[in-house]
Amino acid sequence: MPLAHKEIERLYDRRLEEIRVRLGDEATDRDALCRDTLTALYYGPAARYEALLADPARPLAERVLIAQFDPHNVTLEAEYYAECDPARFARVKPLLWLWIQFDHSPLGQNVHLGVLFRRLLAAHVFRRCGRNVRIFRDVEVSFGYNLSVGDNTTIHRCVLLDDRGEIDIGRDVSISDYANVYSHAHDIEDINHVTCARTVIGDGARLTYHAVVLAGMRVGKNAMVGTMGVVTRPVPDHHINVGIPAKSVRVKRGGLLDDPGTGRGGSGARAE
Repeated sequence: MPLAHKEIERLYDRRLEEIRVRLGDEATDRDALCRDTLTALYYGPAARYEALLADPARPLAERVLIAQFDPHNVTLEAEYYAECDPARFARVKPLLWLWIQFDHSPLGQNVHLGVLFRRLLAAHVFRRCGRNVRIFRDVEVSFGYNLSVGDNTTIHRCVLLDDRGEIDIGRDVSISDYANVYSHAHDIEDINHVTCARTVIGDGARLTYHAVVLAGMRVGKNAMVGTMGVVTRPVPDHHINVGIPAKSVRVKRGGLLDDPGTGRGGSGARAE
């Protein structure tokens, strides 16, 4: 949806272009980019991180807050995972931290700006990020570099994409609020034994509110997982699976298998 004031829209575009140019330069220090962007976001463009942090007149609590602008001064949960690749994660960590802090800033609720900004960051974090991807606030990823997202896919608020293994999301997918997609699992007997697997969400699939897809599962093309459904086995193309564990309850129109008796699409909507 276009903004009411075109000059403000152009202002946003100019700021995003500044960040895009810096990200496109291989010589850019991404930690410095994160630190500088957050400092400007919270203290204004004239502020300098080093001066703010070193100022003894500032309260100790404020200086601790300022230190968080530099991703060197924080750790993320993914860094504690055994399968984390330190070199690959070092490339994406500053952008993940910038993403998280943007979402919790005064700008985080701005849908117009937020979608554009997250799309810009995702192109440099994800293994693959398609065109016109829309990501809303408070979406979390583990590594980012094991995540692929296709064209025109929408990921709504508070979604967890745990790409410790690998997650491949197709094009035209819709993932609703509070859905969780996993690519790792813990052994029942030994919680420290973790296995990773590739999880696939097919083209045109829908994961509705609070749905959960466990590691190694495939949600087929044009399939749907109902609200609070837990996917513990593959969801066939065009099927609608609901419940815990999620089971097929019907097949979408246009996705019905041919009726072997008539050679035409079957009339039954229920598929067990």
